[in-house]
Amino acid sequence: MKYKYQEAKEIIENAQDIKIYSHTDCDGISSGAILSIILERLNKPYEIEIVNLDKLEDLELKHELTIFSDLGSGQPVTKHATKDSKILILDHHPPLRDINYDKTVDFEYNEINPNFYGLDGSIEICGGGLCYLLAREFGFKDLSWIGILAAVGDMQNSREGKLIGLNDYILKEAIEEGLVSVTNDISLYGRQTRPLFVALSYFSDIKLPITNNKNETIAIMKKLDIPRKIGDKTTTLSDLTKPQKSRLFSELIKMLSMEVPKKYVQYIPKLIVADTYEFLAEEENTFLRDASEFSTAMNACVRNNAPEVALEILKGNRMEFLDLLEVISKDHRRYLAENIQELEDGNKIIQMKNIQYFDGTGIRSNVVGTIAGMILSYGDWRKPIIAFTPVDDENDDYKISLRCSRLLAFSGIHFGNIIREVAQSLGGNGGGHNVACGAYIPKDKKEEFLKLMNEKCEGKIEL
Repeated sequence: MKYKYQEAKEIIENAQDIKIYSHTDCDGISSGAILSIILERLNKPYEIEIVNLDKLEDLELKHELTIFSDLGSGQPVTKHATKDSKILILDHHPPLRDINYDKTVDFEYNEINPNFYGLDGSIEICGGGLCYLLAREFGFKDLSWIGILAAVGDMQNSREGKLIGLNDYILKEAIEEGLVSVTNDISLYGRQTRPLFVALSYFSDIKLPITNNKNETIAIMKKLDIPRKIGDKTTTLSDLTKPQKSRLFSELIKMLSMEVPKKYVQYIPKLIVADTYEFLAEEENTFLRDASEFSTAMNACVRNNAPEVALEILKGNRMEFLDLLEVISKDHRRYLAENIQELEDGNKIIQMKNIQYFDGTGIRSNVVGTIAGMILSYGDWRKPIIAFTPVDDENDDYKISLRCSRLLAFSGIHFGNIIREVAQSLGGNGGGHNVACGAYIPKDKKEEFLKLMNEKCEGKIEL
């Protein structure tokens, strides 16, 4: 990999007409931001486009150098390459081509993918991390924090509750640079900004008495002698003392132990406690301070067709773009809430033996996965939930998104591999992580897709 990075550095240094394609999520936007900063510091002219995977099937390569970040490995991006093409891929998803592909073509080709080196691209390094390692070749260690943001946004820490592999290597550099701090804490979203009674109601992907029930969370806090307010300020997780957190931890252990099968009890602490990451250059008690909340804000931008806002914020241009981000985030939350309410009111989650699904027609394809994850607890959390919706107004093929409880991943199941196999068998494509993945399939293959997914999961769902 080190040799490949040296080669990538030379390719960039010798190129003058550069186009970046990056993915429409936090990892992709972080990857694109790191590459943009590198090129701007080198005074290299470039263009950047944040795209969905389906845009890469017949991509024309019109620039001297085309860089693919957080995508490209799993798509036929070399289809229209000529002998003058230069292609650089920095991707962590399972590759279509092998490590020696560059020796079989007559154009300049460099693909850096952790899977070539025995590294797990779903937990050891993401697209943003790979792009940071390129920045590191230029001496730009100050961008390490964006690599951490990318990893958290890509849920690279979800299985182990911490960053491992090359992610941990990048984390250590970010800590040495004074950019990031790590705290082991109860794993609640919004630990600095969200009222504790609200955060608890959204806790975990296992349905509990407190799930979507703020009255129950308030009662639990009272029982544990945790005040709802401290002075005039509503209590957040970050306000709790160690004894209060200890009592809360024990209560969550007790609740989860009553809900999960015995074979999974050993994994319960991983659902409750995890490393959390703070960006020390950001203001305390703001959503940019916490890696999880920052990553959600970046996703909100790309999901609402405003990737330029996320890029500018990551590049440090805060004055103008933070106001835009606040408006986007507010609209994003409202859009999610409205669609979740509609799905809940309509009882639209359909149960099959091994999977559950809902028709997301009318929901934008770039947020249907987010909604699937948020309503998992409304159905049967023991099964993966699948959502489908037309790609866009001009393409009525289906975008598929799958989400599931992390407990299923602890048993070794990898839905990203399953969904890729099924989608490809139907003339589509797909992939992703063990607990969060997606696919694109032809519009007339929906029923067959659901049937095959249900069959592929037979015997694997042990909850």
